[in-house]
Amino acid sequence: MRALAGIGVALLLWQAAVWLTGLPPYLLPGPARVAEALWAGRAELWTAAGYTARATLAGLALGTAIGVAVALAMAAWRPVGRALSPVLIVSQVIPVFALAPILTLWLGFGLAPKVAMVVLIVFVPVAQALYDGLMAPPAAQMDVARVMGAGRFAMLRHLRLPAALPRLASGLRLGAIYAPVGAVIGEWVGGARGLGALMIQANGRMKTDLMFAALIVVVALSLVLYTVIDRGLARALARRGF
Repeated sequence: MRALAGIGVALLLWQAAVWLTGLPPYLLPGPARVAEALWAGRAELWTAAGYTARATLAGLALGTAIGVAVALAMAAWRPVGRALSPVLIVSQVIPVFALAPILTLWLGFGLAPKVAMVVLIVFVPVAQALYDGLMAPPAAQMDVARVMGAGRFAMLRHLRLPAALPRLASGLRLGAIYAPVGAVIGEWVGGARGLGALMIQANGRMKTDLMFAALIVVVALSLVLYTVIDRGLARALARRGF
């Protein structure tokens, strides 16, 4: 109910802004006009959303796998950790949007550069969250494991990795939020399919209502993906006692 109330207030403020500013529909369409565009272009939006969802899911899966592998390597071998930690920090400084044209040049105009954009956005928060969790295990349990003669990799597998699962879940939640953004950015720069490409095409045709409709679909896709992953992670962590 609170969410529905918040959406209602946002729609009222949006309509009020249309009335008060008096801007023409091609600059600021009202909610009713955008709703009409959503219904009229439902087939086109559905097809574009399916393409964007494929890039998002593929990039999220691949980015998660790479992030987990990097974090495990950094935690298992200290030289690797010292070498890659600055790289992760620097990678967050580089604007992801600036890499999209390069990826399009290297990988073409198909699905690959969109997946690569999602991977670049996802793997860093996953790797950093898991690495932080692996490097901060319960001290008392670590002492007991050392006294009992557990080796470095045994402690990583049986103690540090299970203790780091909540932080890994936090990184996955962030990745789920940002993943559709990476796919849309890739479609903005180089692509003829997907919600990002549809927004660019609608902008060129001055169909601002269709642009807003595509944006709403992007938000809905992000919320659905986040909700599914959040609930799945909550159940998985609950089974492990977190």
